[in-house]
Amino acid sequence: MQFGHLKRREFITLLGGAAATWPLSARAQRRERMRRIGVLMPLAADDSIAQARNAAFVQGLQQLGWTVGQNVQIEYRWSGGSDEVTRKYASELAALEPEVILASGSAAAGPLLQVTRLVPIVFAIVPDPVGAGFVESLARPGVNATGFVSFDYNIAGKWVELLKEIAPGVARAAVLRDPAITGGIGQWGAVQTAAPSFGLDVSPLNLRDAAEIERAVATFARSPNGGLIVTGSALSNIHRNLFITLAARHKLPAVYLALRPGR
Repeated sequence: MQFGHLKRREFITLLGGAAATWPLSARAQRRERMRRIGVLMPLAADDSIAQARNAAFVQGLQQLGWTVGQNVQIEYRWSGGSDEVTRKYASELAALEPEVILASGSAAAGPLLQVTRLVPIVFAIVPDPVGAGFVESLARPGVNATGFVSFDYNIAGKWVELLKEIAPGVARAAVLRDPAITGGIGQWGAVQTAAPSFGLDVSPLNLRDAAEIERAVATFARSPNGGLIVTGSALSNIHRNLFITLAARHKLPAVYLALRPGR
């Protein structure tokens, strides 16, 4: 769901928000000089999900008449899931003062809004931008950011229901989440709210590095009747293959948010 309006509406043209409504003369004028877009992704550059998202982004630009190397230049920053690197790259992109910065997820949007209130930011895959403090409201963002709401936190309650449907004997669930982003906190809260009505005891497992995740899941799996719920975040995407492997190794029924195996 798209929402919000910003003062510098030409950057929305770059991202597909209002191009069709612009007069041809105005759009032609915008193409007279090279425009620059920043992209901050908390994934690795060679990650299959990152590649798919970027391909869709570039395709969308092309459909609106923006061709990389001809009338638009893209400055990419791939942080690979590191909070420290993401903050560093957010500062770098803001310093470049591009026409607009595309932020993938809360992990990218948060650091960008901490370093600039001038450069327009379009975010995607953010579940609760109001609760995260990214915008003042869905109707009127009130800041230099707008974007797309990916899902409502209530879907996390559905994961609990789905886990019980596929494995009725499950009595415990480990909820893998990123506690450093508001999305991780909100999804965990929704799971906690829904769990009692399904007779499920839930506990959070925080996402950090692969070794810690592997140890935590192995410890959890020592007791019977357990299952996994993997919430949505950049770190969930980065470690998706590990989650699938661990669930199979320990014979744990699992529910994921749109994870798919990849490189």
